[in-house]
Amino acid sequence: MKLQVYSAAKTVVDCFKHRNKIGLDVALDALKDAWRTRKASADDLWRYAQICRIANVMRPYMDMVTHS
Repeated sequence: MKLQVYSAAKTVVDCFKHRNKIGLDVALDALKDAWRTRKASADDLWRYAQICRIANVMRPYMDMVTHS
């Protein structure tokens, strides 16, 4: 399966949106990797999370990653 990545932040949010299909561990790894390598800022992640209506799901995980 081919997948085009336009934005790392949007891709991370999509992982959380489809966490039931791909697994929460994959979504968490994507978030941690994007944050650690500075491919996505907290503002970008939050903006896309709100657009995709997944902000309430992502909030605790973003807090955990950004405050560690």
